[in-house]
Amino acid sequence: MGNIGWTGIIIIAILIVILFGKGKISSIMGDLAKGIKSFKKGMSDENTSGDDNSNNNSDNSNSENK
Repeated sequence: MGNIGWTGIIIIAILIVILFGKGKISSIMGDLAKGIKSFKKGMSDENTSGDDNSNNNSDNSNSENK
């Protein structure tokens, strides 16, 4: 009962297309792709800004100690 074969996957896919329609599925996938791109951009911006802040903090602490 737990095994789903290729025919089961195809039947499920057909039912999803019938319920939601082709246009709705493509818009959902487009929104999902935009969200993933935005998340990746935010993570890369956070990593680069985090490195910049650590460099600035170490520079400031060195100048304050002198």
